[in-house]
This record gives sequence, structure tokens and C-alpha cells, in this order.
Amino acid sequence: MIKEVVVVEGRDDLTAVKAAVDAEVIVTQGFSLSDEVMKRIKLAQQRKGVIIFTDPDHAGNLIRKRIKAEVAGCKDAYLSQSEAWQAGDIGIENANPKSIREALAKAKVTHIEKVEQFSKDDLVMTGLIGQTGARELRTKVGKELGIGYANGKQFLQRLNSYQISREEFIAALEKFN
Repeated sequence: MIKEVVVVEGRDDLTAVKAAVDAEVIVTQGFSLSDEVMKRIKLAQQRKGVIIFTDPDHAGNLIRKRIKAEVAGCKDAYLSQSEAWQAGDIGIENANPKSIREALAKAKVTHIEKVEQFSKDDLVMTGLIGQTGARELRTKVGKELGIGYANGKQFLQRLNSYQISREEFIAALEKFN
């Protein structure tokens, strides 16, 4: 059972999440995000908390940003693109229940007061940017940490925004080195 309300983009995403976990789910119906849906998300955040679980694509990221601009304190859950990919389509609805459960279990809240725990040099020294295979390593480490795939700049921002500890970071890296 998931305590928070899970926000997804479409009805197929709702079906996939319900098949994986026992949770209340709000469907945004894509980027339109009506005033009624936004009010429901705000109320859910006040009462139970919210996990934003959008597709790992550009539209999903835009929806996530729009919700977070209006509703503070939401948690983020991420699937990798490979977990959400099926027959040329990318979306939560394509993920298996185990991947959905793992992503929701690793949901993290963005902290407004950022602590600059990591720098670009940390990413270079650990092979997460500027080296062959960096993209693949960021994909694996991002999944392990529950912060999703991102380019180097976004990855650094997420490490600091989600206040990932150096110990968590090193443990995740060691799994793939």
C-alpha cells in the first residue's frame, strides 16, 4: 500500500500502477491539467502527500514541472526509458509491476534548500560525464538512486536537489564498477 496519492498521465498508466500497488491515483489526462485536476492534486498533497510518476519523456517532464510549480513538496518517482519502452511507445503503462513498485519505493522529495554536496568534478572523476559509457552509467546509477536518467547537468542538479548522501552515491556507483 502506498500512503501518498500517485499522479500519472493517462488511464493506461493508472491501470499499470493499480496492477502493481494498492494506491490512490490521480490521472492528469496529459498536459492539459485542468483546474479541477490541479485542485485535486493540491488537496491530495495537503492530506496524504503526492508522488508524481510521469512518463520518462519530454511531455512527462513538462507535466512534472508544471505540477511542481503549483504544488510544493511532491515526491518524484522515475522509470528508466528502457523499463517504459515497448513496441515504439514509451510510458508507465509499458512497465512491469516490479519496476513500478521499485520506482515508487524510491520516490524522493526535492528540497527547496539545496545543499551543494556534489560538483561537476565529482561526476567527471566517477565517469558519469565526459567519458565513453557515461550515459549508460548515469542511467544505471540514476535508477539505483531513484532519481531517473538525466543528462550530466540535470543529474548533478538532481543529486543535490534530492540531497543524495555521498554514501548513497558511492554505494550506487560501486554496484556498476
